[in-house]
Amino acid sequence: MWLLVFLVILVVGLPVQGQLRNGFYAFPCPQAEAIVRSTVEAHFQKDPTIAAGLLRLHFHDCFVQGCDGSVLITGSSAERNALPNLGLRGFEVIDDAKSQLEASCPGVVSCADILALAARDAVDLSDGPSWAVPTGRKDGRISSSSHASNLPSPLDSIATQKQKFAAKGLDDHDLVTLVGAHTIGQTDCIFFRYRLYNFTTTGNADPTINQSFLRQLQALCPQNGDGSKKVALDKDSQTKFDASFFKNVRDGNGVLESDQRLWDDASTHNIVQNYAGDIRGLLGFRFDFDFSKAMIKMSSIEVKTGSDGDIRKVCSKFN
Repeated sequence: MWLLVFLVILVVGLPVQGQLRNGFYAFPCPQAEAIVRSTVEAHFQKDPTIAAGLLRLHFHDCFVQGCDGSVLITGSSAERNALPNLGLRGFEVIDDAKSQLEASCPGVVSCADILALAARDAVDLSDGPSWAVPTGRKDGRISSSSHASNLPSPLDSIATQKQKFAAKGLDDHDLVTLVGAHTIGQTDCIFFRYRLYNFTTTGNADPTINQSFLRQLQALCPQNGDGSKKVALDKDSQTKFDASFFKNVRDGNGVLESDQRLWDDASTHNIVQNYAGDIRGLLGFRFDFDFSKAMIKMSSIEVKTGSDGDIRKVCSKFN
């Protein structure tokens, strides 16, 4: 027990970027985090897969124009209508939390902060770690689908992934750690089916896929089947936030090519190896602790504070 407390204290004490701080709403809206938590929990109880949706929603928001809630804006040319964002989920959870917050503390809590808090709560509800979320973000005033073209893609090489993460101030360790969010994710057959049938020039499957797992994937995603069928990214525990995702990658059971390549690349191999290990004690908390640190770092990307942004009244519309 003391070990867990020690790790939580370490995460709470980490420095944050910009003008964000822990407990930002303690005076102007003391119930803010509790309202977000109860809202996420209510939706999670109806559909546990919404946790992965909320985590991905925050990730996609932060990688385009920073963590400013721009992905929440509706409109034909808005960010959420960009091709990489068409499968995003969880907007209704954020809208629900915002309406309750506006009733309790009008014009105080930003949509960008709601996203950051909801992502944390989603992980916690999925038996993952929790952490103190630095708050104080303002909502952005720009949302354009053209800005979302450089989001990380499941088709990216490791070199491309590393470049995209480095452009946001995230290193190789952050990359591997944050990809670990796929422990509660799912994807469509269309994004990996090419690995199962015509990956090589001879028409064979990707040789890095474990043969037993290959047969499972081919049964789930027939060559001419429904490309929109959902498949868990973690075959062992789709709704539980744990390190089994890395064990799958180590054993050739990664679903997305971009995930499996983390094992092949020299700069990411050892990080995956460490997370996939079975060592108990301090090392048993390694992924949970590192993920909390990486999320605090990611959620501080290019944040707007002070007069650089607004507090939206409705998350899907500019004021």
